[in-house]
Amino acid sequence: MSDSALSSPRVRFAPSPTGYLHVGGARTALFNWLFARHLGGTFILRIEDTDFERSSEEMVQGILDGMSWLGLSWDEGPFFQSQRLSLYRRMAEQLVASGHAYYCFCTKEELEQRRAQAAAVGRPPMYDRRCRQLVPAESQMRRAAGEASAIRFRVPDGGSTSWDDAVFGRVEFANAEIEDFVLLRSDGVPTYHLSVVADDLDMRLTHIIRGADHISNTPKQILQYRALGAPLPVFAHVPLILGPDKTRLSKRHGATSVMAYKEMGIVPEAFRNFLALLGWSPGPAHKDREIFSSEDLIQMFALDGISKSNAVFDNDKLAWFNTEYIRAYDSAKLLPLIETEWRAAGFQATRSPQEILAAIDLLKPRARSLKDFAGPFRAYFGDCFEFDPAAVAKFLADPALPALLCELGTRYAAVPEFTESGAEEILRAFAAEKGIKAGALINGSRVALTGQAVAPSLFAVMVTLGRDRVVQRLATVAHPQSSG
Repeated sequence: MSDSALSSPRVRFAPSPTGYLHVGGARTALFNWLFARHLGGTFILRIEDTDFERSSEEMVQGILDGMSWLGLSWDEGPFFQSQRLSLYRRMAEQLVASGHAYYCFCTKEELEQRRAQAAAVGRPPMYDRRCRQLVPAESQMRRAAGEASAIRFRVPDGGSTSWDDAVFGRVEFANAEIEDFVLLRSDGVPTYHLSVVADDLDMRLTHIIRGADHISNTPKQILQYRALGAPLPVFAHVPLILGPDKTRLSKRHGATSVMAYKEMGIVPEAFRNFLALLGWSPGPAHKDREIFSSEDLIQMFALDGISKSNAVFDNDKLAWFNTEYIRAYDSAKLLPLIETEWRAAGFQATRSPQEILAAIDLLKPRARSLKDFAGPFRAYFGDCFEFDPAAVAKFLADPALPALLCELGTRYAAVPEFTESGAEEILRAFAAEKGIKAGALINGSRVALTGQAVAPSLFAVMVTLGRDRVVQRLATVAHPQSSG
């Protein structure tokens, strides 16, 4: 690969819209994006939608939404293979004309029968190359007569096909193990092997960064590059992502769609940071570091940091990243994400902007998910919230407590200034006066004010809610099933 290609690389992410953007695809997109941004190159988005029966506009939109949520902006595209069919047909005919491909008239039924016969006698179920023997004149005559034909690539008889992979090093396949693969089906629809090479050449790609499950496809694509006299791009195959049980990541391990993690309340930067470290490392100088901003990742990313070993998706680790990012976010930056959760939950905040930001500051060290702000944290942002029945049963069971809390509220209403230290002093003095433990009032007040048994410091909660709300909620604690 030339120095100019390395200084200004062109890479792509090319998902198939037969499903939503999943974790493995998102990581591939991220690695391509980081590589392009690191070297000032071009990141192209291409939608491989030639599986017309399974592709859908809904899935295309899901891919675009997932990319946008992750912040992976593309420089060119999206290009759709369904709109580029003439390019693939021209390339297939070019390979026929140069003798590197041929017309195949075998029907689907004949091929299935021969594969079954080969398997029955222990031979590999590869195409037997019977149409490869046809002379061009006979092929043209049969086509002119209207006989349906596919186009197959003429794999060399001997030798091998190899390349130096940027991740796995030297990889080699014996040509005898590669069947004469179909380039263009009899209905004119290209196979993956043809369309991917035609597009990668047409888009002048310098590096192909993709999942290791494509390694077996690579020799078929390299053969086409060589047949066309085109220089090879750099291939970098990224190891797979496994579940905790070391099997390939699937729905049984939890969500695999990127947008499902958004719906779980994951912060996009947390997911991006987590995803980047699945199979990539910034090097020994940063071996004890895990939090990296997007700018950090762009600055540090290099292909030689990609591991040869499969990565393991750890949901607990993702949850840790999420809590770290929520804690570190400025509250004003966090607010739009929280507002999205409120809308989804049908919740309307009723406090002032300053009060909302102060409440977020108080709560974000305790949040595991953005969902918390639309669930157990609702009481901080409005007066419509639910009480946790277990908290009520544990801390508001004493029939004398509601009256005591109501009276405590009147003490707060009478003081000229409402501060954390002042609120604590009043509560403890009140407890001593009434001959009860301060803890009973603290726990009962916490449930009365937030609906939850666990919260930040009670007196910080009181100041964040404001005296009027504190007095009102302590006065109405006699019926704590719901509030608002």
